[in-house]
Amino acid sequence: MNLKKISYVVLGCMGVGLGAVGAVVPMLPAFPFLMLAAYCFARSSQKLHAWFTGTKLYQNNLADYVAGKGMTWDAKRRVMLTITALMAFGFFMMLRKALTIPCAILAVVWVFHMVYFMAVVKTRKPEEEPTPLERGAVEGESA
Repeated sequence: MNLKKISYVVLGCMGVGLGAVGAVVPMLPAFPFLMLAAYCFARSSQKLHAWFTGTKLYQNNLADYVAGKGMTWDAKRRVMLTITALMAFGFFMMLRKALTIPCAILAVVWVFHMVYFMAVVKTRKPEEEPTPLERGAVEGESA
């Protein structure tokens, strides 16, 4: 395994770890870390990628988004609130030091995030179609 693949494996493992913590801790977003893990594992090892995409963590948080089905409104709201809280903290810390240009840049980034999640990411209703995890549970019950 070359250095590039090893770096992807390490970053992917860090993404899974932080994503798992983020799935439990309300102020830490799981979504971006799991996206990092998916990206890194896809470029490092087919076995790791297959393992990761089969985990409940992936199925519950990313499977529908990656499949192009979008996110539920609750999931979008959770991501937007977390992003807002983390950016607000950074914004006020910079504002205390009178760093107006970085504050303006952060405000633009925040607006971009909000527009992206509200206008670009599709919103699906929870009852539209069961998640991959729910489909697996239904299939498992019939067997």
